Amino acid sequence: MTPKLTVVGAGPGDPDLITLKAIKAIASADVIMYDALVNKELLQYASKKAELIFVGKRKGCYAYQQNQINELIVVSALRGNHVVRLKGGDPFIFGRGAEELDYAKEYAIEVAVVPGISSSAAVPAYQGIPLTKRNASQSFWVITGTTKSHEISTDIALAAKSTATVVILMGMGKLSEIVSIFSSEGKADTPIAIIQNGTRKDEKVGIGTISSIEAIVEEKQLSSPAIIIIGEVVNQRVDLASMYEKANQTNRISQRISA
Repeated sequence: MTPKLTVVGAGPGDPDLITLKAIKAIASADVIMYDALVNKELLQYASKKAELIFVGKRKGCYAYQQNQINELIVVSALRGNHVVRLKGGDPFIFGRGAEELDYAKEYAIEVAVVPGISSSAAVPAYQGIPLTKRNASQSFWVITGTTKSHEISTDIALAAKSTATVVILMGMGKLSEIVSIFSSEGKADTPIAIIQNGTRKDEKVGIGTISSIEAIVEEKQLSSPAIIIIGEVVNQRVDLASMYEKANQTNRISQRISA
């Protein structure tokens, strides 16, 4: 077989948010290398003969360093395998998918990419938070909270000066600094939401303002993995739970009438 690498986005956590193309790639894989944020339920689509390798990171502990993952991809593919690199969210949004594709191409390995639903948009949506809304926000930033050098991203200070919605990934360790930056811009009363394990069954949510969010995080024991959403759109949150309950009540009434 021709050596091949397919970098696949697994979506934000809910296994139902995987794409059909991603399922087909997983099913055809000889080797699957998956990250910590990938829902393991997705591995049920793999062939029984497929080799499953965990290469993720948990609480700063790496199963493999990135250079080791690159080498593992190449070694596995050059054995005539189809390697699927399964990554949480979308592989091109802070997922280092492009780096892995570039490295594989240096060894004449055929490459492909399957985009995934990004947690930056899906997680707020699951909580009824629109990233843009007329008269509330005309744009949004998606920023990493922590850079490769473990410093806070300088783009956060730029974003804090704008009226845009700000979505920060990997930012819980820098929350105090983020609060300080927005407060210094006179935005202590700006709404903020923090969503842990977004779209999953164990999802947890904290909503407040820049000035109150640290106390809320402590009260609700919120931690990584989590997404931070800052902006007036947090106050535009749609009460989806109420809507779902009303829909269920209507269905139950219709069923009784039909019976």
